Amino acid sequence: MNMCTPQGQRLAASNMSRSRAILRLLLALCILSCNTSISSSASTADAFLHCLAAAIPPHLLHTPPSPSYSPLLLSSARNLRFVTPGTPRPLAIVAAGEASHAQAAVRCGRLQGVRVRVRSGGHDYEGLSYLSLDPREPFALLDLAALRAVRVDPARAEAWVGSGATLGELYYAVAAASRALAFPAGVCPTVGVGGHLCGGGFGTLMRRYGLAADHVLDAVLVDASGRLLNRTTMGEDLFWAIRGGGGESFGVVLSWKLRLVRVPESVTVFTIRRSRNQSATHLIAKWQEIAPALPPDLYLRVVVHNQDAQFQSLFLGRCDRLVRLMRARFSDLGMVRADCEEITWIQSTVYFAFRSSSKPLELLLDRGTKPDSYVKAKSDYVQEAIPWHVWESTWTWLAKQEAGILILDPYGGGMGSVAPSATPFPHRKGNLYNLQYYSSWSENGTDAFDKHMAWVRGLYKQMEPYVSKNPRTGYVNYRDLDLGRNELGSNVTSYAKARVWGEKYFKGNFERLAAVKAMVDPGDFFRNEQSIPPLPAVKGWNSM
Repeated sequence: MNMCTPQGQRLAASNMSRSRAILRLLLALCILSCNTSISSSASTADAFLHCLAAAIPPHLLHTPPSPSYSPLLLSSARNLRFVTPGTPRPLAIVAAGEASHAQAAVRCGRLQGVRVRVRSGGHDYEGLSYLSLDPREPFALLDLAALRAVRVDPARAEAWVGSGATLGELYYAVAAASRALAFPAGVCPTVGVGGHLCGGGFGTLMRRYGLAADHVLDAVLVDASGRLLNRTTMGEDLFWAIRGGGGESFGVVLSWKLRLVRVPESVTVFTIRRSRNQSATHLIAKWQEIAPALPPDLYLRVVVHNQDAQFQSLFLGRCDRLVRLMRARFSDLGMVRADCEEITWIQSTVYFAFRSSSKPLELLLDRGTKPDSYVKAKSDYVQEAIPWHVWESTWTWLAKQEAGILILDPYGGGMGSVAPSATPFPHRKGNLYNLQYYSSWSENGTDAFDKHMAWVRGLYKQMEPYVSKNPRTGYVNYRDLDLGRNELGSNVTSYAKARVWGEKYFKGNFERLAAVKAMVDPGDFFRNEQSIPPLPAVKGWNSM
């Protein structure tokens, strides 16, 4: 029909009027829907807070209007990337003082449809223990920092430790009880015990004693129903899963019973620096096959920064023996007796954390302050020595203004003596070392962010041909959302999509983790962007 005729014009006017009416109706429906959504969200928050208030003392419950809210949220946030104004924040922070507070948070969350995220030390590289990347899903933060008691039984070589304790606090308490005991965990003293154990946890004693999670004897956990369980009542499948299966998937672990390990009263440390002009490339290339094959009592890692490589060692023995060992096994490094320092094990934790053994042990008790830097990290496992020419090419990357550091942690020894399925952590025999790409910067702004992120991702991409394959694996405690993430919009996380990142952390153990999840949390209450999903059709699945 010709719209220029009067009839056509009347029809057009009628259609336009009808279109405007439809548009007004849609707009009204949209406004109604939005208002309903906002009202529903506010109602959910109010009901959740009312539920919490009935079970938790007011001074332990912090909401956004409270002056204590922001300081508490930042108290264990370690990464400025996740404290920007646009980051979704929790509806409330529950500063748990006892088990019942954690139980109340879980029960109220289940009842009112509010997820609970759990923080011990806040070192999660992607901040998932205290934030959500999806603003549509309301969540609360359960902060365990007050659950930090450490009780050491030196006669039994055991300890109970709260998840909110830091590694430094654990080390300090163990050393105060006995000079002959230690615990094999990481080098950063402000890392929370709970998160560290949930991901496996390796450090300077791993070649002799394996992972931190290998020494867990018992645990106290709040499950998705709010029940308080121990190893006996949770069962061996769930106990297996929490010792390396990543945090915040199966429940809230409140405390851990640990088996302590024996160390000599004197250990030996050294740090030898070699620049690129002092054959650093040659030494790194050679280190790759030497370090994993050294005796289990000797740990020798490499930290590469700028144009230097630092070879840092802990030896469970005296200097004279170490000198003989190094001359026989790695003479090219040129280690001499003057490089040695004989100290106690607890002093060695200060040495690796603060680059000096003479600093006071009380530094281990410093939990840190609010975040002061932006961080991005990635990791790889290396199973065949990376060629010399590849290491030579990395100096160009390390010379850039935005360059971070590389950390090479040797495996072998006790790490290869445990079956890959003994815990969820699968990276045992066959791995020469773990390679971490770490960037930290303080400059604000998009340009700085883009440059530093590009450095980490660019070097990681360059190393792809020389690291583990099918899948290219990583360490779950070096959380990396570049590997993939869950979609949080649906009621239950997709197992198929989660496999994309899950098998990179857990390899063949991922399916078993998902099966445990389906048994203990089928509704997927405990979840985040990289939490374990329930395995579909788990009925009939048999544990190993």
